Amino acid sequence: MESVVFIFSLIDCCALIFLSVYFIITLSDLECDYINARSCCSKLNKWVVPELIGHTVVTVLMFVSLHWFIFLLNLPVASWNIYRFVMVPSGNMGVFDPTEIHNRGQLKSHMKEAMIKLGFHLLCFFMYLYSMILALIND
Repeated sequence: MESVVFIFSLIDCCALIFLSVYFIITLSDLECDYINARSCCSKLNKWVVPELIGHTVVTVLMFVSLHWFIFLLNLPVASWNIYRFVMVPSGNMGVFDPTEIHNRGQLKSHMKEAMIKLGFHLLCFFMYLYSMILALIND
């Protein structure tokens, strides 16, 4: 049972790594003026909810399977994703808004956040991989 939890977490983490890289590439395209702000934000906002769901599912799964350290490691990032999604001002297109993305350095902060999430998901990937191997050996 434990190995199934970590196999699912590993697959989900791979998808989250892919999303983080996609966010970084799309934001860097916007920074270099390869795409306009409206198309960039619509592309990114399409993937905010799947990222939120993917990370929250893994966090809840670790809570249910009683892996407290991994749960406590995932909880702040899941909470941050939920907070960002809930606190979108009314009238905005989503978490990424084309009218505000160039104001007050939001582009740089979104890029920094995507980089931090990529590092976090890479760390989690190797943790899940190690835990999966350990669970498969113990079974």
